[in-house]
Amino acid sequence: MAEYKGIKGFTLQFLSADPTANRGDTWYNSTTKIAKYSAVTTAGAWASGGALNVARQRTAGTGAQTAGLAFGGQVNLTTTEEYNGSSWAVGGNLPSGRQAMAGAGTQTAGLIFSSWTPFLTTCDKYNGTSWTNTGSVNTARGYLGGAGTQTAALAYGGDTAVPASITAATEEFDGSSWTNQNNMATARSALASAGTQTAALGSGGYEPSLSNKTEEYNGTSWTGGGALNTSRSNCGGFGIQTSAIATGGRQPGYSAATEEYNGSSWSNTTNRSVLKDRFAALGTSASGLTAGGESPGSGNGVTTTEEWTGAGVTLTKTIETD
Repeated sequence: MAEYKGIKGFTLQFLSADPTANRGDTWYNSTTKIAKYSAVTTAGAWASGGALNVARQRTAGTGAQTAGLAFGGQVNLTTTEEYNGSSWAVGGNLPSGRQAMAGAGTQTAGLIFSSWTPFLTTCDKYNGTSWTNTGSVNTARGYLGGAGTQTAALAYGGDTAVPASITAATEEFDGSSWTNQNNMATARSALASAGTQTAALGSGGYEPSLSNKTEEYNGTSWTGGGALNTSRSNCGGFGIQTSAIATGGRQPGYSAATEEYNGSSWSNTTNRSVLKDRFAALGTSASGLTAGGESPGSGNGVTTTEEWTGAGVTLTKTIETD
């Protein structure tokens, strides 16, 4: 009897149940006695989420789509809000107002550091209820990148003065103090950030011209990564170094572009439905969130929240086996 490989040109996996499949996988389900292949990739999509209680831009956030934080913002707000996957509730206020800062960590173990006008070195920890002061960053700056956790965070890039004086400075936090590390290859501010302290991503921003550059941090030094398809600043980033999202921003008009990074290159995906920049961005490439920000004519900010669901694979095809 001829083998299936000889008839169709490829070998089938013999499985008792359908697997979690990637596009192009093939297998034979011995229980249903049906051969299948994964043929349809569903695009990532944006959907409206619950509105913030306080309109804001130049804000930051951290955590997950179902357990997120948004804090601070224009003009030097102290308000913290917590997201449960559908709505925002007010949490503990920041000790002092700030804007264009960075964040790291989770909803119950968050971190906020630095600020723009006033330029601050202040760093505070969140325990799910209240903020307490901890070790200060070495370089006061705003519009910087932030990544990592409450006990292993990374601060990079940013503005140190007005008019813009852009820095490439990189610092690591160990839970109590900040230490200077190797600078980014290109000084920039208002960049999209993602990842961890030992595997971070910084993309786009001002150099002071609009940038499409991406840099990857390995815990010691920065190296160049794949360029964004759309040069822009003030866009939001979330995810990890090998699977990240960059969305929104200015180019110089408000951008709807959303791009996905696979660890080496960016590809365009579904545009966001709400034009804005300077918003909080958090979560993963499969399940992310943006909140607040500046939209056309919005003044000190908006309350809108958008939830991102990443691409998936739909199993819809069977293979003729007769």
